Amino acid sequence: MATDVATFCPLCVSRCGATATVDNGRLLALRPLPGHPTGQAICVKGKAAPEIVAHPERLLHPLRRTTPKSADDPGWERISWDEALTTIAAKLTAIASESGPEAVVFGSASPSTSAMSDSIDWLVRLRRAFGSPNLLGYMELCGWGRYFATMYTWGEPVPGAYLPDLDQAGCILYWGYNPSVSRLAHATATTAARRRGAKLVVVDPRRAGLASKADQWLRVRPGTDAALALAITRVMIENDWYDKEFVEKWTNASWLVRTDTGELLAPGTTTDAPTRAVWDLLAESCLTPEEAERITGVPAEQIVAVARLLWEARPVAFYTWSGLEQHSNATQTVRAISQLYALTGSLDKPGGNVLFTPIPANPIDGMDLRPPGTRAIGVDDRPLGPARYEFVTGEDFYRAALDGVPYRARALVNFGANLVMAHGDSARGRDALAALDFFVHTDLFLNPTAAQADLVLPATSAWEAEALRMGFETSQAAQSTVQLRQQLVAPRGEARSDLRIIFDLAVALGLGAQFFDGDLDAAWRHQLAPSGVTLDQLRAAPEGIRLPLETVHRKYEQRGFRTPSGVVELYSETLRQHGYPPLPTYAEPSLSPLSRPDLAARYPLVLTCAKSLFFCETQHREITSLRKSAPEPQVELHPDTAAARNISAGDWVRLETPKGSIRARAKFNVNLDPGVVCGQHGWWQPAGDLGQPGYPPFGDGSANLNLVLSQTPSDPISGSSPLRASLCEITRD
Repeated sequence: MATDVATFCPLCVSRCGATATVDNGRLLALRPLPGHPTGQAICVKGKAAPEIVAHPERLLHPLRRTTPKSADDPGWERISWDEALTTIAAKLTAIASESGPEAVVFGSASPSTSAMSDSIDWLVRLRRAFGSPNLLGYMELCGWGRYFATMYTWGEPVPGAYLPDLDQAGCILYWGYNPSVSRLAHATATTAARRRGAKLVVVDPRRAGLASKADQWLRVRPGTDAALALAITRVMIENDWYDKEFVEKWTNASWLVRTDTGELLAPGTTTDAPTRAVWDLLAESCLTPEEAERITGVPAEQIVAVARLLWEARPVAFYTWSGLEQHSNATQTVRAISQLYALTGSLDKPGGNVLFTPIPANPIDGMDLRPPGTRAIGVDDRPLGPARYEFVTGEDFYRAALDGVPYRARALVNFGANLVMAHGDSARGRDALAALDFFVHTDLFLNPTAAQADLVLPATSAWEAEALRMGFETSQAAQSTVQLRQQLVAPRGEARSDLRIIFDLAVALGLGAQFFDGDLDAAWRHQLAPSGVTLDQLRAAPEGIRLPLETVHRKYEQRGFRTPSGVVELYSETLRQHGYPPLPTYAEPSLSPLSRPDLAARYPLVLTCAKSLFFCETQHREITSLRKSAPEPQVELHPDTAAARNISAGDWVRLETPKGSIRARAKFNVNLDPGVVCGQHGWWQPAGDLGQPGYPPFGDGSANLNLVLSQTPSDPISGSSPLRASLCEITRD
């Protein structure tokens, strides 16, 4: 008899509350969970959960490679869990003894686009307990702009942790972010906000998702967002459309700068050197709307109109995502938008971006276990970048594995990250993985990254194991909710949850004392203790428990900002001391018609890319219901661009960049700038039930966009790759 069970879907950052229908040990359906703060809707990927669980190509047993990595067939051989764990522990211990624990890198799929959100903090704990400072986790491509680049303005993650208060916002600004694809809970809340009268501004090269309903859609040329932000800022300053009290009291706008050295002087400092106020330097550094129009393609009059709207419709709530993070100028772009947002005075006020009060919990990420005396890969070259926070970029990992810089990466313990398909320069990624002495990969399915592994471990799907979620982020009600997702069906084969594997590996490595001797319930009880909620209560309330928490606004009035100066740093002395521009600046994308005229003659089109509605990054193209909706790789282009190349809608075309070419189907989009095309990454899997082919990740016939995109030239601070603004040409195939 079928039963309904309250749960939540962890396949992306939305973590939507859901109702699962289960019958005789089978998951039949997933639909919304009324009353749950993120349960208003379920996306097509969540609805495909039953197919993901039951798919015949699931990994079911630990596997060991029996052939060299140069072989076409890894020759997978089934082994036991005991043998797998013993082998991993022996290999990692030996490498750490010979080369130090930093030679072992730990990797994870992004918790924003995978179920690793269930266990990422525990993986970080394992890495730190082992002694490695290196986590390979896409931070430079998916997270840097939301979390760490903003630290150099706000001292805290804005908007990564200070999320938009959509229930009370007067104006919502989405910049490089399409919540209809990336965070459905935000999309449903935005629709509700629009119904009550909130304004919506969307900055995106494509008119996708909510952009079609926006009061202002700004079709910016990919990679020129900083110029647009600087122009909006100038209009706000010139028209006095800014919160003077906030700017004067809570930013360093009035501080003085030595014009001979650029040094920022704290208030009260005396000097005989020439000085100017930060505010004056900031105003001069901004662009006029006309200058920005020539750079971005956004009309000057629209720039003025948006500046007025942001001011008159306050409070402003905003969010950005990877549309701004995958560029060679990512850090300065985010700084420019942070500066603009500071002028609105909306931070941590009702209807602005708010740090919702979290559920009290014991930290589990092992900050106290961090190894002393080790340095993360990449920190020497980019001391303010991801490596400062123990994240390794793909570019730096590949260099460490292949070239031994700054030291040799010898092993990788990887949970779900399909590196060769998700990073630029796929062939170099394959070579880097092949160069490792030891590589263990955990996943639901084999993929091109797993093909380079020495051992592969089978992971359960999210529905085959319990998982604890403390806070759902998007509102105070959501952040006040704690939920234990129940195991809905039995694990298939010998699959184990990522969390179970992490704990088992910790015990095998002799780190059981830091992992509650492998007892997951004990670990969760420790995590929950400050909340007052017990594990037994959660198991009895699968829909979750909501604590009576309230948002505290304007926290900076009690403790200041967590910057070195205690105020919002429009001018960053930290950046200046490291040789970077202290004020937000615009830098032309490193691969554009203007920066590379030598390439533009051969590759005249600007190439960008975007997430698919139907797939979680490089996953799920083998799932029948999803592949039916998107059967083939596509590249979007304007009909005029196609006509000039004798291309018809639906034609197979060849998308060529300086690194090579791939195949895709032409799809017309009249809303694209004729000089811009938009590709899709992640294509490799076949869909057997539909007769849809797979595509080789490398070589002739490939549809792998990242095969022909480069990791460099990357952002000088973060190492972010220019995946969303490069050059290409398209021809009929």
